[in-house]
Amino acid sequence: MNNKDIAFWTFIEARIKANIPIAFLQVVESIGSSPGRQGFKMAVDTEGVMVGSIGGGIMEFKLVEYIKVCLKKGTFNPFLKRQIHSKTATENQSGMICSGEQTVLFYCFQETDLSVISKILDALTKNTEGVIVFSNEGFDFVEKRNKENRLFVKSSKSWTYKENLIHQKQLYIIGSGHCALALSRQMSLLTDFYIHLFDNRDDLNTFKNNHFAHEKKVINFEKIGDNTPSGEDVFVVIMSFGYRTDAEILRGLFGKQFAYIGMLGSEAKIKKMFTDFENEGYDKAYLDKIHAPIGLIPHTKTPEEIAVSIAAQIIYFTRINGF
Repeated sequence: MNNKDIAFWTFIEARIKANIPIAFLQVVESIGSSPGRQGFKMAVDTEGVMVGSIGGGIMEFKLVEYIKVCLKKGTFNPFLKRQIHSKTATENQSGMICSGEQTVLFYCFQETDLSVISKILDALTKNTEGVIVFSNEGFDFVEKRNKENRLFVKSSKSWTYKENLIHQKQLYIIGSGHCALALSRQMSLLTDFYIHLFDNRDDLNTFKNNHFAHEKKVINFEKIGDNTPSGEDVFVVIMSFGYRTDAEILRGLFGKQFAYIGMLGSEAKIKKMFTDFENEGYDKAYLDKIHAPIGLIPHTKTPEEIAVSIAAQIIYFTRINGF
């Protein structure tokens, strides 16, 4: 489940049930070097309590103060506010000078919205698909995923912003030593990953103490292919006990299609393993797709450094490939 988004919508739900006026702000469009990117969101109540962000800085401060005044005056209809990050702008200046611009939607939640929020929380908890819809006419949730993750449409008379719920990518960490524990901790901070942890040892301390993985399973590595599905949202990191088990795992996964697959190890180890595979007739093109040695930062030493390096590579990979 996406704990960050669940906490966000639970906060809003609690405020509505407590009859505390609360507003929603979301960046629906961003152009150029805007600090707030499309999809950034926050919620603000009349007491000044808030969650999330639309870009920070003086712009966010001014808009938060503005919406608090609006809330104290009573309910309001949904509206948009354009923010231009330039001192030369003749209107809609945000107070920032980073260039670019963003358009922010404002929505005032009401008790009648609780049923929609309930549907959102249910979908987030079950990790099912759906689309959150804001428009000049209101707020809704549709149980069908859009082709575009985010879509903003505006005419002279109306506007609509649609956003898919974040469908968590599946991360399979195979091997549960100190590096796997550190990587699980690091990746748990990225809320769009659901973490699976596998090992073939049932008495491993770092496996038992790994409270960051969403699911843990002790398996026979000979059955790794049966436990790891192919998929365009599946990410695999191999970091088992040693050369023999890494090779066994890779054999079991060979030919499966993943969004990303990487293996921990030295350059010498990887070179020998891949050479052995090629000599056995394994497809070199498939081997070339494996990120090995894994990680964006070379020559990392500690488990924590290795975890940051791998997480950085996965984040970079997702960004350049449009995930």
